Amino acid sequence: MDLQRAAANPLIRPQDVRPTRPDMDVIGVFNPAATRFGDETLLLLRVAEAVRDVPDRELAVPMVDCRGDEAVLRIERIRRDTPHLDLSDTRMIRLRDRLLLTSLSHLRLARSRDGVTFTIDETPALYPRDRAEEYGLEDPRITRIDETYFITYTAVSRWGIAVGLASTTDFVTYQRHGLIFGPENKDVVLFPARMGERFFALHRPAVIGLGELQIWLASSPDLYHWGRHTPLLSRRRGYWDALRIGAGDVPVRTDDGWLTLYHGVNAEHGYCLGAALLDVQHPSRLLARSAEPVMIPEAEYECRGFFDHVVFTCGSVLDDAGMLHIYYGAADACTCRASVPVADVLATLERPRRNFSAA
Repeated sequence: MDLQRAAANPLIRPQDVRPTRPDMDVIGVFNPAATRFGDETLLLLRVAEAVRDVPDRELAVPMVDCRGDEAVLRIERIRRDTPHLDLSDTRMIRLRDRLLLTSLSHLRLARSRDGVTFTIDETPALYPRDRAEEYGLEDPRITRIDETYFITYTAVSRWGIAVGLASTTDFVTYQRHGLIFGPENKDVVLFPARMGERFFALHRPAVIGLGELQIWLASSPDLYHWGRHTPLLSRRRGYWDALRIGAGDVPVRTDDGWLTLYHGVNAEHGYCLGAALLDVQHPSRLLARSAEPVMIPEAEYECRGFFDHVVFTCGSVLDDAGMLHIYYGAADACTCRASVPVADVLATLERPRRNFSAA
């Protein structure tokens, strides 16, 4: 497979993004949604900020207090010698029965004429403003349906991980439509076309206790009310997606079906990317799937960062020559691009076999 990382990688680093406040530092700019708008490539970046100048003896947890349409930053401080404090994951703080995040994320727009060199807006496109978003907005996807661009994003709060929906026609003003999937759910990706009388979405419910982590398919008459849920892709024992799985970019329509990238995790490689092919009229039908990953963390900026060994995509752009430009987060720190011919990806997919079932 002729996958080429951009020579300019990382395209966007934390130091390239202006923080929202003087007392905050941008520590990650990653997992962007991607789309074409006019003659530009647009990225909707996840920008993670942490509190600046925290004393060594303390931890500072940023969050928002949401009061109507107003969001006020609040910083909770925790002493490092607090009993029962678990800091084993750099992304979070576990304190007895509480789980807090070490950073607060919002969504920021970046624009490019060539798909490589980006100009980044000075202020957020979408900032947490609802109580279901008090710990931040994460991992957006952009789907164009007719002349409207719909944005799904992960909304994080003390009530859990849910999925919000927003829309825009100009990437200047945005309309919020509230939560479309409640806790615990994430990685929601809308298909860019109605099939029959319904819209379709991929999503990844969390499983606590009985059951398996899987990517599910749901449908809706109006993009706001979702039902007819059915499991679609499972983890696979012995494969690159053995431990964790979740939807990635917005599906691309090809002559063979809907091609979509998804992430998988195993103990050897960390977060990798692979692909699945779905029937163009009935996306509940899995036609083929990656036996080997399309992309694994190999470059230094993918293997060392805020969270090591991660390549994670929320968006890609298909050009007129059939080249798929994958925009991805590397090590939860920076934004990069890799490009691969769609034909190459399709050629590597294998029809599902019995031993491809869930572990």
